[in-house]
Amino acid sequence: MATETPNQTPLIPDRHLQYDLFICDVADAVLKDVVAQMEHPFYSLSKKPETKIRRYERNGNWLEITPSVKGLATIYDKDILIYCISQLITGMKRGKPPQQRMRLNTREALIFTNRGTAGKDYTAICEAIDRLAGTRISTNIRTGDEEQFDSFGLIDAASIRRKHGLDGRLLWVDIKLSDWVFNAIKAQEVLTLHRDYFRLRKPVERRVYELARKHCGRQAVWKISLATLLRKSGSQSPKKRFRQMIKQLVQHDHLPDYRVEFDEENDMVIFNNRGTLLEQKAHAPHPVLNTETFNYARTILQGDDPYAFEADWRAWWVDSGCPQLHDPDAAFLGFCRRRKQNRPYG
Repeated sequence: MATETPNQTPLIPDRHLQYDLFICDVADAVLKDVVAQMEHPFYSLSKKPETKIRRYERNGNWLEITPSVKGLATIYDKDILIYCISQLITGMKRGKPPQQRMRLNTREALIFTNRGTAGKDYTAICEAIDRLAGTRISTNIRTGDEEQFDSFGLIDAASIRRKHGLDGRLLWVDIKLSDWVFNAIKAQEVLTLHRDYFRLRKPVERRVYELARKHCGRQAVWKISLATLLRKSGSQSPKKRFRQMIKQLVQHDHLPDYRVEFDEENDMVIFNNRGTLLEQKAHAPHPVLNTETFNYARTILQGDDPYAFEADWRAWWVDSGCPQLHDPDAAFLGFCRRRKQNRPYG
């Protein structure tokens, strides 16, 4: 792994400070990601091709991620999906129905994700799409005495058009999102990301931010053991090296939305909310749930923590614009059913 140089800043510079002057749709779009993608380590954090099958098991449920011969999709490849998700959610807020197949303006996508716009950057998009299309996810869903097996991809299909010749300019890219991703978008099971997500240099920093955004959300504090954070991150680094990377986050204090602390005595990582989440609406009255609702939720969730799902539900409610809920308890239980069905592993 590359080491930091003395003059290297912890964040990548913002390459397109003036992009909002000529690309209005990109400027208006808020970064969004599907919650399920933030929970599980679907993406490689390595710059080298990773071709090993990953498998995770919990409470009788399992999740298996199979890369193509070109390697597992990387967390940088995921930028393309974040761009697609962000554009579709922005369109939905403007009353435009989402489309599962969408055409990417590759220059806009590069600017949105804070990348360069040279020839190699367009080539990198093509390579990323290959890895996204080749990565397959399999899981089981247990309901009573029945078990269902599902297999799906991150994107189902892609078409790339460019000028003839090796140096031909990339014209456009058509992508068909998988049912799994598209259904999550339609249900608005998404969370807002800070714009500086694309400025984080290291793959593990992006992954740690995702986990903090998912689990800490708008809570004041979230604590997690270093060992558990390492496992959830999907990092292949030894624990000692991972601990060093967390200490660097503490030292530079550059993680968006959250300030990181490290408790050496207990080997715990602590995330403190900076209060910078753009869509937080402090004036909106939060829904109140009955105590009995959590007992029903425990039955639906089959061992998962209902209070963790409550935090996700409240974050989803705020991200959706704090709509009025005529029956908050029924809305929360419906959220638990959909989330458990779509993400049986956790």
